[in-house]
Amino acid sequence: MYDQVQRYNLFMPVPVTEHLHLQWPSQRAYQPKSRKMHPVVVPNVLLVGPPGAGKTLLARAMPGILPHMSIDEALDVTRIYSVADLLPSDVPLIRSRPFRAPHHTISHAGLVGGGNWPHPGEISLAHRGVLFLDELPEFGPRVLEVMRQPIEDKMVTISRAQGSLTFPANFQLVAAMNPCPCGYYGDPVKPCTCAMGMVTKYQKRISGPLLDRIDIHIEVPRVEYEKLSDQRMGEPSDVIQQRVEAARQIQRRRFAGEDEPGGADLHAATCNADMHLAEVRKYCILDETGSSLMKTAMQQLQLSARGYHRILKLARTIADLVGAEQIAPAHLAEALQYRPKMV
Repeated sequence: MYDQVQRYNLFMPVPVTEHLHLQWPSQRAYQPKSRKMHPVVVPNVLLVGPPGAGKTLLARAMPGILPHMSIDEALDVTRIYSVADLLPSDVPLIRSRPFRAPHHTISHAGLVGGGNWPHPGEISLAHRGVLFLDELPEFGPRVLEVMRQPIEDKMVTISRAQGSLTFPANFQLVAAMNPCPCGYYGDPVKPCTCAMGMVTKYQKRISGPLLDRIDIHIEVPRVEYEKLSDQRMGEPSDVIQQRVEAARQIQRRRFAGEDEPGGADLHAATCNADMHLAEVRKYCILDETGSSLMKTAMQQLQLSARGYHRILKLARTIADLVGAEQIAPAHLAEALQYRPKMV
């Protein structure tokens, strides 16, 4: 029974995007993000919309469009599951990307790891894969805030009296939430029953520093009957995955010569999301129009330095999607539209 539970957690069915054509605008926002990945994936995503709009379905489709794991990545994931005693006995090597979806009642130790002798938490079990947090505001504030440092460092160090252990935590965060307690704030059909103060208080459960670390904010609207009853199929997952793989190859070639001389640099960039400040300045150059647009956005959106660099990385990824050598104003404008729009 134990092996069956672990097998389900590792190899649970993944929805295919051809059935998600009814949420095409949200799906479009997914693809720039999927290409901009840390050694694996990484742009973090927040899905906001009313109940039943398809947020969870979109999140569960993410692993199906991510690039296949390399042998080194598969070994990384397998080691973690072996250390955590979660590796099924008949699976010598995990080849599919992890998808972890902990319940909102999880403790901070369960999320980042802990115990008398530290063991990996959900963020490490999602290494090289997707960590899905459904009903994000329902998670405890302390639980959410402990993710801030691992999101930046891509690892977590747990210290105890006996010593310290460092676990990898290079995951892609995908979160979903309703815009208010009743779930229908801004819905064009069903009126919201929440007072404005309740809406603001509900959305403020997600702190500004955490929101600033989320690259893409997607509004997932109500699905109309015409789309639900439409028998046409959308774009298959494998077709989208091929585009993701192509963009990933562009990024591999871009950073192939960036390793530090004298040996491999563990912190060297392998994709756009891994770029440090020097690499952002080198590969994310804007033309005059783009610079003017970015200056206006900085003033109107009150962007932080982190937000500024994340937008440039995302714009670079969008340009890679279409095979563009330089970041055009259209690429930058699309990256800017994914910034937060909540109350």
